[in-house]
Amino acid sequence: MILDGVADEPCEVLGGKTPLEYAKTPNLNFLAKKSKIDYCYTVKEGVAPESSSAIVSLFGQDPRFAPRGVLEAIGAGIKLKNGDLALRANFATVDNLKNRNVIDRRAGRTLSTKEAQILAKAINEQVKLPFKFEFYPTVHHRGVLIFRGNFSDNITNVDKGYGLGKVNESVGSIKLVDSEPMDDSEEAKLSADLVNAFIRHSHEVLENHQINLERKRKGLYPANVILCRDAGSEILKFKKLRGKWMALADMPLEKGIGRLLGMDIYSFSYPKLRGIDVYDCLYVGLKKAIKKSIKMLKRNRDKYDYFYIHFKETDTPGHDNKPFDKVKMIEILDERFFGFLNKFLGNKRAVVTADHTTACRKKAHTDGAVPVIIYPSEREEEKRFSEEQGLKGKKIVGRKILDSTLFSKK
Repeated sequence: MILDGVADEPCEVLGGKTPLEYAKTPNLNFLAKKSKIDYCYTVKEGVAPESSSAIVSLFGQDPRFAPRGVLEAIGAGIKLKNGDLALRANFATVDNLKNRNVIDRRAGRTLSTKEAQILAKAINEQVKLPFKFEFYPTVHHRGVLIFRGNFSDNITNVDKGYGLGKVNESVGSIKLVDSEPMDDSEEAKLSADLVNAFIRHSHEVLENHQINLERKRKGLYPANVILCRDAGSEILKFKKLRGKWMALADMPLEKGIGRLLGMDIYSFSYPKLRGIDVYDCLYVGLKKAIKKSIKMLKRNRDKYDYFYIHFKETDTPGHDNKPFDKVKMIEILDERFFGFLNKFLGNKRAVVTADHTTACRKKAHTDGAVPVIIYPSEREEEKRFSEEQGLKGKKIVGRKILDSTLFSKK
């Protein structure tokens, strides 16, 4: 079980505690009591990982060869061929293409599902480029951009906060930059030029679209630019995991990783964002994910050897500096999911961790270690699932976590 970005740093408004320490979690405490608690740097020490590289690493794969664009495309059900260029994309807000100041990477998280679909349709119909492309909106502000042909993924991101599966914590104000080739090949130069041309032309379409004019009138951030990153141009192949797996996944990234690992996907449609309060939607999504995960485990407990459950919602409050929402989500998981899990597990093995630390104070992923619950333990003692408790245990290498826990012969 991966609780996305649930690890954090001490928050002043929580009295110097992290959300995990502050939250009331009797069921997680009960699980922790019967478990070992260690800590892990999911990619490696000193790296603030993206979710993509972190999750891939936790499943024993090499995170250097898992571009997010390809993972999300596969998760979104998009067919790819070698040479097709796939990029993760965000609807975002920029002041203009002269100053290139990115006001918000996610258009304020207020872009409704219907608005995203209408804007994507306008981009696909009105942007004219010399090579075929497709832009797919996925969930909320997220999207996938595909160029069909024979391209190179050896290009830089237009958002310097991300690169090679890592998050650059040192980036202050966000600037939209041109994508550049990282080698002298014609393919790389062409790929970078195409990404830059797409961003310019799609901005022209988005800036004056009626939806964005209306959003500005309402005081909302316009979704007037597409941020592209983490390009991939080759079909990925992962080492097959031991045993038969089923994954509970609702976001394209986790679906894509699960499919490449040979898992069966127990999927469901994420709730559409209909208003402007993304947290209303996230709480509905979290409760739906919990309900579906319990259903998956009950129905398939004897049909599969292993299960992968990923709860995405705990990451968002960290990015938005909303520690009390993070606490509330942890408490919902404790009551509705871990209350069930404690009764379900019996003598089964379980691992609970995070893919990375998302610090409310920094509104970003950091290079902090994440705690790891390893159930069951031979010794029972009072303890909590927290960052501090984890650091009292042993260090686990991210890529070795399955071998040392679920796959261990002990």
